[in-house]
Amino acid sequence: MQKYMFLFRGGDAARAASSPEEMQAHMQKWNSWFKALGDRGQFLGGEPLDATGKVLRGAKKSLSDGPFAEAKDLVGGYALVTAKSVDDAVEIARGCPIFDHDGLLEVRPVREM
Repeated sequence: MQKYMFLFRGGDAARAASSPEEMQAHMQKWNSWFKALGDRGQFLGGEPLDATGKVLRGAKKSLSDGPFAEAKDLVGGYALVTAKSVDDAVEIARGCPIFDHDGLLEVRPVREM
């Protein structure tokens, strides 16, 4: 099995328009999805990311507040999973609740070092 990183982007606008009850139901979908991955031994870890941070840039390592991306492109979290192939990882990703709010999920193979 190979490791894959799922990067979660967007969906914030639709989520912000949700009622507290809708938000709770949506979070339950996330919990169920992660639990199912864990039960199959495919979930290795992951966390949501805060929208704030710092950016170091260039040879002079200039520091600025960040991240600098449009809100819809901001990475909001990640998960590390195992799958047989990138196609298998994509099939796993299809069940992600981020799509309920028109979000984006990027599937990236993790290189072995």
